[in-house]
Amino acid sequence: MPSRSSVTNAPPLLLDVKDMHTKFFTSVGVVHAVRGVTFGLREGEILGLVGESGCGKSVTARSVMRLVPRPGRIVAGEVWFEGTNLLALSDREMRAYRGRLLGMIFQNPMSSLNPVHRVGAQLMEAMLAHRATSRGKAKARALELLDMVGIPDKSRRFNSYPHELSGGMCQRIMIAMAMTCRPRLLIADEATTALDVTIQNQILVLLKDVCKQTGTAMILITHDMSIVAETCQSIAVMYAGRVVEMGTVAEVFRNPVHPYTQALLRSIPGRTARQRPLDAIDGHPPSLAGAIHGCAFAPRCSYVQPQCRSPGPSTVTLHGSTSMYPPHSANCILAQGR
Repeated sequence: MPSRSSVTNAPPLLLDVKDMHTKFFTSVGVVHAVRGVTFGLREGEILGLVGESGCGKSVTARSVMRLVPRPGRIVAGEVWFEGTNLLALSDREMRAYRGRLLGMIFQNPMSSLNPVHRVGAQLMEAMLAHRATSRGKAKARALELLDMVGIPDKSRRFNSYPHELSGGMCQRIMIAMAMTCRPRLLIADEATTALDVTIQNQILVLLKDVCKQTGTAMILITHDMSIVAETCQSIAVMYAGRVVEMGTVAEVFRNPVHPYTQALLRSIPGRTARQRPLDAIDGHPPSLAGAIHGCAFAPRCSYVQPQCRSPGPSTVTLHGSTSMYPPHSANCILAQGR
């Protein structure tokens, strides 16, 4: 995808991911989970990273955070954060970034919170580790965060164990934990998937408010295009480990170019959903164990052409941008000549 660093009259990129590759070296072969991912993010921007399960969204997020589990390894690329290439840092230097400047909200709060420690102790942990502060000030900040994320009776919840809280409340605690040190970048990995619709909407509104109030940038990972429409300014669509289309939410939703993006948008239930079956994408995603030649979506695409199976296609920029948001671009031959 094209770089956004040259966009005129815009603040510098907070996060600039360039041609990142992450592989898993398993006993049955090499899995190419992230294949040349490139995107950027500016202060206060919310980027929706979308795609079906297994497309590489979570591995991309964990690669940015340098939290790829074994046997995975980032094998190429650069991840620039405020002028520092995170991939060039030592493990000790990277730990100083996590929690302090980079925050992450994981999908399942009940498995991410420590069941044997009280909520307050877990909220204070990052502050005591990363900031020169007293326990009293850390507690005051923790109570302030509980109030910010809408936890009722915050003093009592501060002393509660995770199992004493509902799923929605635990997810709010996870958001509070991610914000303890006022990070510059927040990654929310399917943060609302396990919640009911009412709580999900409350959490999304909360995340938007947090970014607006603090200037924090956020990568919102989801498979739900309707969430992106309501929450994000920009979108990056992933398929088989690659970003296949990117741009502002308004432009991509109005004028989707890649057939996969079009199919995702057709699958959103509308007001007439009861009168018609939901559109589904025929076929299955390709295996990422081994190299993929040509367009990975070609076997499922209604517009496939012979050149789709040759190396490439290259990314085409459809519309330039002079704003802080990315130009509309797509990795598809249908974009050529537009």
